[in-house]
Amino acid sequence: MAASGPPEQPTSAVQPERRPRGLRAGRNLWAAIAVGLLMGAGVLVALFTVRQVFIGIVAAAVAVSSWELASVLRRAGIRVALPPVLLGGQAMVWFAWPFGRDGILVAFVITVLVCLVWRSPRGAAGYVRDVSASVFSAAYVAGFAAFATLLVVPEDGAARVLSLMVAGVGSDVGGYATGVLGGWHLMAPSISPKKSWEGFIGSLLVGTAAGALSVTLLLDGQLWRGVLFGVAIVLTATGGDLIESLIKRDLGVKDMGTVLPGHGGLMDRLDSLLPSAVVAWLLLVVLVPVAG
Repeated sequence: MAASGPPEQPTSAVQPERRPRGLRAGRNLWAAIAVGLLMGAGVLVALFTVRQVFIGIVAAAVAVSSWELASVLRRAGIRVALPPVLLGGQAMVWFAWPFGRDGILVAFVITVLVCLVWRSPRGAAGYVRDVSASVFSAAYVAGFAAFATLLVVPEDGAARVLSLMVAGVGSDVGGYATGVLGGWHLMAPSISPKKSWEGFIGSLLVGTAAGALSVTLLLDGQLWRGVLFGVAIVLTATGGDLIESLIKRDLGVKDMGTVLPGHGGLMDRLDSLLPSAVVAWLLLVVLVPVAG
């Protein structure tokens, strides 16, 4: 007589692990939208009134972001030379206006020298670790952000910054919407569990279109140059997101701060824009040179 009991489950077929259909938003969407709109409106007002005000916005963002990064590193036992990093960051951002790339380079080198001296009274233990973190903070935040100043310096600087913003927002919105609606295949689950290949495709489509339109309509550039610009910004923005995810995973934190509802810290909002500012300046110098 056959033994009674629950039917055996088939063992021949192993179901592959798949991402549930759609990604959860993972943040307060309406708060994020409201904060994003307010920040964007402030930048637009600055760009189309007095451009130096835009540099002030960049400088303020650099100060807050540098403080956030130093605070997170401090909780991990790494001490950033915060006063030199803060002052040097302001110098990099502001000196880029009258002195260009030379101003950024000189301010950065002086910041590094001061950081080397600033840390020395604490002794040899952890010296290389702390100085390296200080130099990294100065380069990653202020050094990259200073290229936003270089973008706004020319006569058409407002249009150049706006092109970066339009392409960056297009990449972010396209990736977020596509990922939420149908993000099945994770791009880098060990780094960023919410970033999917479907989201990347959405970023690529919307960000490229936004970049192409902005370069052609705002800067009178050729369409192919705008397409190249849009693709580059999407790639850089995606890479910036992944890099900050690596930093946060290494330090064991979810967000860099809490100052922006729906976004986390300001550094969490700038992660894609910082490297994108560098690439945008480089590309626009080559693709859409300033007349005269």
